[in-house]
Amino acid sequence: MQLFITKKIGKRTFNFVVEGNDLHMVVMESEHLSFDDVPACGLCGSTNLTLTARVAQNKYKYVSVKCLDCRGDVTFGKRQEDDKVYFLRKKEGGERGELDWKAYDKNAVVE
Repeated sequence: MQLFITKKIGKRTFNFVVEGNDLHMVVMESEHLSFDDVPACGLCGSTNLTLTARVAQNKYKYVSVKCLDCRGDVTFGKRQEDDKVYFLRKKEGGERGELDWKAYDKNAVVE
């Protein structure tokens, strides 16, 4: 059994397929994508966003939403109790649900 999930990131649409032996398993697998659509960059307001992935120090895997205009990004986190569940990081002490967008730093060391 398959379930098709659509997430809107800026002006792009990303389609994900989750599989399982029955409805319960498919729905449980779909909850690993526990993040909402991201309509626009939290820094510049652009809808020119994409998903990116990278590996740092040959061991840390990162997935993020990146703005192709200002180059800011917001990184996904993984739950400690289930590292297959991804969520978008929120600002600590910020408004409820405000994503933790980071501005591009041209001086940052790329790992």
